[in-house]
Amino acid sequence: MSRQHNLRLVDRNLRGIELVLLVLGAIVSALGLAAVQLGALGALDIPPFVIGAVFWAAVLALHIVLRVRASKADPIILPIAATLNSIGIVAIYRIDIAQGSTGSTPAMRQALWATAAVVIAAVVLYFLRNHRVLQRYTYVFMLASIVLLVLPMIPGIGTSLGTNAELWVKLGPVTFQPSEYAKITLAVFFAGYLVARGESITAAGRRFAGMTFPRPKDSGPILVVWAMAMTVLVVQKDLGTSLLYFGLFLVMLYVATGLASWVVIGLLMFVAGGLAAYRFIPLVQGRVHAWLDPLDDTLYNQQYGGSYQLVQGLFGQAHGGMFGTGWGRGYPQLTPLARSDYIFTSIGEEVGLIGIFAILCLFLLLVGRGLRVGFTASDDFGRLLATGLSFVLCLQVFIVVGGVTRVIPLTGLPTPFLAAGGSSLLANWVIMALLLRITDSIRSQADRFGALRSTTDAAPASAVGSPAEKEAHS
Repeated sequence: MSRQHNLRLVDRNLRGIELVLLVLGAIVSALGLAAVQLGALGALDIPPFVIGAVFWAAVLALHIVLRVRASKADPIILPIAATLNSIGIVAIYRIDIAQGSTGSTPAMRQALWATAAVVIAAVVLYFLRNHRVLQRYTYVFMLASIVLLVLPMIPGIGTSLGTNAELWVKLGPVTFQPSEYAKITLAVFFAGYLVARGESITAAGRRFAGMTFPRPKDSGPILVVWAMAMTVLVVQKDLGTSLLYFGLFLVMLYVATGLASWVVIGLLMFVAGGLAAYRFIPLVQGRVHAWLDPLDDTLYNQQYGGSYQLVQGLFGQAHGGMFGTGWGRGYPQLTPLARSDYIFTSIGEEVGLIGIFAILCLFLLLVGRGLRVGFTASDDFGRLLATGLSFVLCLQVFIVVGGVTRVIPLTGLPTPFLAAGGSSLLANWVIMALLLRITDSIRSQADRFGALRSTTDAAPASAVGSPAEKEAHS
């Protein structure tokens, strides 16, 4: 009985820590909103605070769902995700002011999407009591992934929204980006497939350069995923999503097999595909040229596919310097796509290098908590799924930040939780819900195992009794 009481106290402590961190996140959000208004408008405006309060009310509702349905879930994941999301809303609101947006502004729509995404995450947590249920539907998730990848290629519903890449689907008044949801369905499929077929994939092959390479007949899965990634690259002209999918599979394959040779083979295959794409796809050529020589006059003045937005983003970050211009005092409106592709540079100009490092540390901590789940999961499916979902978040942040800072060519992926867009928010909050569910399952199983072990250990002593008790009974 005392052990059960102690476990309940631990659960309360976890949720108590989470609640304190949520309050701190809400304070950071409110202070950021106030700083934007004072810096850009010179006065406070109440309605945006009300909209922000609605979002945080939804987050509080999710916290209550965790208390009821997943009391042992990680207490750090939700506060970090909510804080990052609120920073993104504040940044978009700042750009709205700079561009003179009125009426139903992008910031208002982003806040509503964020609220809906948190509610959906709460629904997932409430009804999904055990993450292992997803393993039963491995091939259903495979079919869902195929459908999501094919949708933008269908004439009539696939659209580029004025860009050079066919990434979106338009069904009546609704427009969404299927690739954001595909990263979840693919992670579930990869996890289920690798658990079921892990033994055949890890079969011994030939050793070369100190590594064990798989047998050719076991290379089917990586060839299929490589072909899928190349299809996305060639047909949809989306280098970032292609890299994201293939990187996700490579990492999950390495975690499942422990063979570094798979990573070597995969990287060589992707480099070969990337070189072929550079040779034959003008969009990829333009991205690489803009990356290598962004200040070239021809590229800088090019209307589409040039380096103008890349250079403006770099100028904005340089203008911010170490400490930033301060919320509301920069010029994010000078950079094209400031709310989406370049939200990171828009924030960086006003919070500076120190503020950007703080945001990256939040992402690092979030990914670290997710990977910790993967390392401690007792079942292979949970371990692979948590690792895959955490890594896809990490890789996406790297691709985005690397692109806007000229570490790698620009890809156009949205920054998780920060960039404008409902599809990205919904997908990332579902990822958070799955990670929270896996952490709760791990700790619940550990507690049950501990309780069973303590009961088993205590049983012989009570059954045998002390010598004095035996003598008294006799």
